[in-house]
Amino acid sequence: MSLFQGSRGFVSNLIGAAERALGVRLPRSYLDALASGAVLDGRRCPTPFPTSWAADHFEVAALLGIGGPDGIDGEFGSAYLVEEWEYPDIGVVICQTPSGGHDIVMLDYTACGPTGEPFVAFIDEDRVPRRVAGSFAEFLAKLE
Repeated sequence: MSLFQGSRGFVSNLIGAAERALGVRLPRSYLDALASGAVLDGRRCPTPFPTSWAADHFEVAALLGIGGPDGIDGEFGSAYLVEEWEYPDIGVVICQTPSGGHDIVMLDYTACGPTGEPFVAFIDEDRVPRRVAGSFAEFLAKLE
């Protein structure tokens, strides 16, 4: 049984609350990944630019969920991380990296607005957003 089966009302309320708290519409592909258990098929994201990790990639430790104090919409979620680590305020922090805060992965809403389809950006130690995928679905497909 998927997360959405048998608990549609609860899940819809949770998603709605998260989107209101964040001020954005979350991509369906992100919500589907959470509904599937948020297990990533890979942890290595190739890049056409060097990162503090390597000349051609960065690592992802985990996908962040919604709800609770550590969810993207929670007390220690995206807004907290943006402020605490001085990430650019471009959208929503969605992935942890093994570096423990020195770099991060975000949904970037700057080009599409709060209801559009955000691209995925990698934020390294220099705090410059770099596009790594045109959508969250594309980001998942790139992971090795």
